[in-house]
Amino acid sequence: MSKRIVAENIKLKRAYESVGSGDGTRILIDRLWPRGVRKEDAAIDLWAKDIAPSTALRRWFFHDPARWHEFRRRYSEEIHRNRDRLGELRALAQKGRITLVFGAHDEVRNDAVVLREILLGRNVPRGAHVRSPSL
Repeated sequence: MSKRIVAENIKLKRAYESVGSGDGTRILIDRLWPRGVRKEDAAIDLWAKDIAPSTALRRWFFHDPARWHEFRRRYSEEIHRNRDRLGELRALAQKGRITLVFGAHDEVRNDAVVLREILLGRNVPRGAHVRSPSL
């Protein structure tokens, strides 16, 4: 069984915030590069676009709070299909601090929040389909 990750080892930060000395390994987890952010200024160590929500899921969600619960469920399923990248991110977080960098304006309902919950071993709904508009 793998070593448990402490919550302090996984920070979340918008791509538009300045780099901090305590950020550790900075991982961009969006499929698209954040608009208006220069690569030099972002100080991204790893761009993990393969663990980002699929284009179809991202477009369906469109940051609609009413779709948040269903987005979490669907994105959790996508994440768990990418076991190699998930394992890599877990290993990095077990070694030290990582910062999941995201571009969304909503700091409470976004892909980084879901990914962090999964990395920390928290229960994110998977499986049973909740009625919602189809993708």
